Amino acid sequence: MADEKAEAKVEQAKGKAKEVAGRAVGDEEMEAEGRAEQAKGDARQAKEKIKDVFKH
Repeated sequence: MADEKAEAKVEQAKGKAKEVAGRAVGDEEMEAEGRAEQAKGDARQAKEKIKDVFKH
């Protein structure tokens, strides 16, 4: 489970980096991909938090 949380954080960070890079070079597609990766990481993190709530 800790791996899932770590993976979510990595996905969020990669997405943020891609979004910033896309914005810096004017690549709207890359920026959108970055936002999508962040959202995927956010969803994964939320899923893990819900699991923790019901586990305790």
